[in-house]
Amino acid sequence: MTAPTTNAPILTERQLAVPELKWIDGFSRLLDTKFRIPGTEIRFGADFLMGLVPGAGDILSLGMSGILVATMAKNGASGMLVVRMLFNVALDALVGTIPVLGNIFDLFYKANYRNAMLMREYYGEGEHEGSAWPVVIVVIVTIIAIFFLMIWALVAVVGWFWGLL
Repeated sequence: MTAPTTNAPILTERQLAVPELKWIDGFSRLLDTKFRIPGTEIRFGADFLMGLVPGAGDILSLGMSGILVATMAKNGASGMLVVRMLFNVALDALVGTIPVLGNIFDLFYKANYRNAMLMREYYGEGEHEGSAWPVVIVVIVTIIAIFFLMIWALVAVVGWFWGLL
């Protein structure tokens, strides 16, 4: 994907005729391409600005991206498409937690813009179709992995305390 050089609509005219999709387009652009660094073609949005606030900005940004993905899922995105969108959001959130590097990454990766492009392709060209089962499996595996990581961390902390005695 090439970096956007304008704040032009992402979705097609036909797609923009659907109110929910029009909202997705506008909100995605607000988060990722609303403003331009003067003298350059580099665009940024509220997502980048929120990322400048350590911790809280990243959480708020993740929540807004999550709302976008949920809205896209509610409006017919396939399971495979939702998985790809969640990957974009997770990568953006993960790298976004790294001071300075996360902000630079956010200037160029634009997860919300990418997700709107995926939605455009899905509705316009029928791409990214597939079963919802991959989404369910990813969620289940993630929950199990988090559970085991929590148990491992608990055992490690208890072992450390035990070693102090």
